[in-house]
Amino acid sequence: MISRLSGALERTFPEQRLFLRSDTETRFVRLSPATQFVGIAGSALLLGWTIVSSAILIMHSLGAGDLREQALRDQAVYEARLNELSHERDARAREASDAQGRFAVALAEVSAMQSRLLASEDRRRELETGVDVIAGTLRETMKERDEARKQSELLLAEIAESAAERPDITRMSDLETTLDVMTAALGDLAGERDQMNDKVVEAETMLQEVAFDQKLEAERNERIFSQIEEAVTTSLSPIEEMFSAVGLPTDSILEQVRRSYSGQGGPLTPIVFSTSGDAEPDPLTDRANEVLGRLDEANLYRIAAEKLPFSFPIKGSYRSTSGFGKRWGRMHEGHDFAGGTGTPILATADGVVTHAGTASGYGHLIKIRHDFGYETRYGHLSKIRVEVGQRVSRGDLIGDMGNTGRSTGTHLHYEIRIGGDALNPMKFIKAARDVF
Repeated sequence: MISRLSGALERTFPEQRLFLRSDTETRFVRLSPATQFVGIAGSALLLGWTIVSSAILIMHSLGAGDLREQALRDQAVYEARLNELSHERDARAREASDAQGRFAVALAEVSAMQSRLLASEDRRRELETGVDVIAGTLRETMKERDEARKQSELLLAEIAESAAERPDITRMSDLETTLDVMTAALGDLAGERDQMNDKVVEAETMLQEVAFDQKLEAERNERIFSQIEEAVTTSLSPIEEMFSAVGLPTDSILEQVRRSYSGQGGPLTPIVFSTSGDAEPDPLTDRANEVLGRLDEANLYRIAAEKLPFSFPIKGSYRSTSGFGKRWGRMHEGHDFAGGTGTPILATADGVVTHAGTASGYGHLIKIRHDFGYETRYGHLSKIRVEVGQRVSRGDLIGDMGNTGRSTGTHLHYEIRIGGDALNPMKFIKAARDVF
């Protein structure tokens, strides 16, 4: 077997001699068939390896280019979607502002309606009092008229008796004088009665006009109430859904806000339409107070929303890089947003700064304590613009995005905590997307 291989190599690669000549001598190198085979095989392998490696490198570069282009396309689509969401958020903010304007107009309408109804009630009571006085005066006048008629009849009877008995001229003269006086009095009473009747007719006409005005006012109030109730329901429903979406105990939160803002008076004071001292309120009063109660509830929701971290922490371009949850076997207790160095970072709710400095892993860190036991954290900042103890409002500038601490690139690490437990920030951000 080996001899056959050697013979095949000798026939294919006969022995070669390579002469090397110098000025003084000549040397040669003998190339055996095995040496020639090894050299040619090695060269072929080297050439094949070079071709394969070049092909792999070319294919890798082409694939990397496709992946890079795909990543750029995905980034462009993501940024376009973020811009669209930003526009939608701005539109919702404008709608919320318009709703607040409608609330103000509704409150003004309710206040004006209360004033008109109170004035109408006062006018009605004055007219009723006037009618009662006129009726009383008319009754007295009619009573006096009846008494005067009786006296006149008595006098006429006495005159008749006197005429029959032929009384003296002096008594007859007295009786005639008295009769003239009574006749004049009866005429005056009749005139006063006619005047009283005219006043009664006028008062009844005025009462009918007041009743008609009250009917028109009631129809107008019905339209106003329907519009107000629709506006209140339309504006309050998204806020209630926002609170329920993140699982907040709305009853206890609203009760805390109500205790903190317990001052009374102003446009949301309960309305009393009747001034007659009735113990039972009328349906219109109940309906108005129900609307005011819903408006008061909307204001409580608005105050609570200002104090809870529903706002977005970044002003400017960004992209989401890492969400809340397990990451590389460890719990990632916040949400990362990448952006340019120096991108403005905003407070997401009203609160007090409890930490503004360096913290292990977080780099430059800001902590803000909010009402109801909530806390927000803003990590890896390049610059801190607030101090410990400073009170901030939702949307205030508190720092700049950076790359400090354990960070692989410029981004914001944003956390929401309650009682030390981390919550998913995107639940709050998404819940508020249709409201703010």
